[in-house]
Amino acid sequence: MAIAVLEALDNARTQWYHVTAIVIAGMGFFTDAYDLFCISTISKLLGRLYYFHPGSGKPGKLPNNVNNAVTGVALVGTLAGQLVFGWLGDKLGRKKVYGITLVMMAICAIFSGLSFGATPKAVMGTLCFFRFWLGFGIGGDYPLSATIMSEYANKKTRGAFIAAVFAMQGVGIIFAGLVSMTLSGIFLSLYDAPPFTHDDFSPVFSTQPQADYMWRIVLMLGALPAILTYYWRMKMPETGRYTAMIEGNAKQAAVDMGRVLEIEILEDQEKLAQFKAANSYSILSMEFLQRHGLHLLGTTTTWFLLDIAFYSQNLTQKDIFPAIGLVQKDFQVNALREVFETARAMFVIALCGTFPGYWFTVFLIEKLGRFKIQLLGFFMMSVFMVIIGVKYDYLKNSNGKLFAVLYGLTFFFANFGPNSTTFVLPAELFPTRVRSTCHALSAASGKAGAIIGAFGVQTYTLSGDTGKIKRAMYILAATNILGFLFTFLVSETKGRSLEEISGEDGAADEGVDGRTAAGAGSVSMTRQGSQREGV
Repeated sequence: MAIAVLEALDNARTQWYHVTAIVIAGMGFFTDAYDLFCISTISKLLGRLYYFHPGSGKPGKLPNNVNNAVTGVALVGTLAGQLVFGWLGDKLGRKKVYGITLVMMAICAIFSGLSFGATPKAVMGTLCFFRFWLGFGIGGDYPLSATIMSEYANKKTRGAFIAAVFAMQGVGIIFAGLVSMTLSGIFLSLYDAPPFTHDDFSPVFSTQPQADYMWRIVLMLGALPAILTYYWRMKMPETGRYTAMIEGNAKQAAVDMGRVLEIEILEDQEKLAQFKAANSYSILSMEFLQRHGLHLLGTTTTWFLLDIAFYSQNLTQKDIFPAIGLVQKDFQVNALREVFETARAMFVIALCGTFPGYWFTVFLIEKLGRFKIQLLGFFMMSVFMVIIGVKYDYLKNSNGKLFAVLYGLTFFFANFGPNSTTFVLPAELFPTRVRSTCHALSAASGKAGAIIGAFGVQTYTLSGDTGKIKRAMYILAATNILGFLFTFLVSETKGRSLEEISGEDGAADEGVDGRTAAGAGSVSMTRQGSQREGV
């Protein structure tokens, strides 16, 4: 049942509006990554500023519970925002709620930098409040950006376009390190540590008073790309698929997409009515469960397992960075120097390990397919984590460069692998009417895994006990193998239209290498056949 506006979108040549959509959606992910990761560069500075105890003989440090709250509350907000905005994206439209996420991110980034209070507890409490709502806005960007890009793209390059949007996360991480490094360098040159005469102080314990401005500037700069992108998001028309298939307005869909494609498109209102009647089931129906239940299980479990491993990788940083000379111990440097070195380490790892992996996915996803890249990524992450676990003592004490290479390769294959494909697949596998919601459920599962990885696994290894770190690496390797296995619940989507993939056009959902996807084929074919007869 061919509908003109959908055919036009699927077969459109790559043109300027595709590039514009990638940039507009991608800048949201640039902002997301900057806001989420910049806190890592300044968290130790917050401890020095607000939790220094004279006479302790040590630099100030955030208590573990406060550190977990400051660095992790945005992840909790992101999970909540994904669920809420993902549902709203299907109910109200992608465009109507797309601008709200940017407004929330801009406002909360500014107010995070303006966190004040009479006591350290009050400052941290205010910061956590605004970081939660910042994360809430970030969460909305995941399902909306992925869904909008998938519904705008043509079928030949759709995966590369969605992956390119997500790859802007790598650029955001690089800028989080670069901005923090640049600002701390400027503040160091202007306000280097003054001498102290008190017996309990050493110059390296010092925290320049001006450093209180620095961390606030770092956080507030996260509002800038959101503000710059807002106007262009509001100029984007609603996706043709939502206008046609959810709102049922074939005429408006044809006008909107004809304008961006610069062609004339037929309305096909009668065909559209038939199409809607054949695909009216909800996400809570048996129809959805039979057609897509295993797909949803596959996208949620793989993203959940991936993020446990991905967000746990920081547990070895405290050993890797000193081993290769990127950072010194905190009692050897003053506060601004510590920020500079932490940001430099983030920048180097992101530039050499994280960033290339994203773009390998962009360039190869339409050649290799999502399925193979995800399997390869999970497998290689597991291999490198096992090697790190087995040789941890040797790598830590005798071969820091090899340690850094292995660590960087785990990030590379996370991004040239499941960290990218788990974002792409939920935007392609599910029907238009529930696409945003299903992506949100998958992404929220990932953030649940991130919370477990960032706090559960890292808290387990907080003591620095080598035995615990090695065991954690083995557990993470096993987690990746589980992700490898659950990948077989999803199907390859390369080169097919969204309606063909989801079965909305009445076609059976064929899996990888022509096999029936996730064992659902016989049921889907029966149901779809009966629907065609009804039409």
